[in-house]
Amino acid sequence: MQEQQVSGPAEEAGPLVLPADEIGPSDVPAYGRVLLKVSGDAFAPPDREYGISPHATGHLAMQLQEVSSLGVEMAVVVGGGNIWRGRDAPGIDRSRADYMGMLATVMNALALQDALEKLGVATRVQTAIHMAQIAEPYIPLRAIRHLEKGRIVIFAAGIGAPYFSTDTTAAQRALEIRAEAILKGTKVDGVYDADPHREPGAHRFETIGYTEFLTLGLKVMDATAISLCRENALPIIVFDFRREGNIKRVVMGEPVGTLVAEGSPA
Repeated sequence: MQEQQVSGPAEEAGPLVLPADEIGPSDVPAYGRVLLKVSGDAFAPPDREYGISPHATGHLAMQLQEVSSLGVEMAVVVGGGNIWRGRDAPGIDRSRADYMGMLATVMNALALQDALEKLGVATRVQTAIHMAQIAEPYIPLRAIRHLEKGRIVIFAAGIGAPYFSTDTTAAQRALEIRAEAILKGTKVDGVYDADPHREPGAHRFETIGYTEFLTLGLKVMDATAISLCRENALPIIVFDFRREGNIKRVVMGEPVGTLVAEGSPA
């Protein structure tokens, strides 16, 4: 009988990864490391725009657990619009309103961390504003190390400076942790040439180039984030994350939503 090896102190367990012999050729993920961007409404109750719903947060956490179990390294950038929207408070100084929004994203990040850890998924929150009692500071190399250990990393507090959106934060963080793609989770199933909720005949793009996206003035992601991705050839997949299993479908390379990438025809 083979002698059992004795190891040192046990490290924190990462996510359960499927054995290689249980993964078929078609089940190999298309991406090894991705960054998911979700806005604050991902955490809100379905019948309201504001607040944090345990059900909505738990639904997102279960999808992330599913992807993590495939061995995909997952980082997340969260918005805070379900708690605070600076544009709804024009009487407050823009910079101060933006900092208030950053604090809102931290609340969402902690809620998501709680939901993930209840599912047994090791999770770390890193913030761009120093909050040592509740989260780690944003340190790119430490974030990469967490990802390599199978932990999900949630980036909060935006980029740490006013006038920058959480979309831009997602692009910057994705580049710095060397993610292979940004997954932009929205309430619609891709990029349209008009608001599909207001224009029933709106055309959905299967693929679109960065330059055409900017030329058309599409609003699903801000221009600064798109420009940053264009300069670094970082692909973006825009999709409806609320549909069960869609995050997994994207990382598996299935044609879900809209691909924004260099040289993509409309």
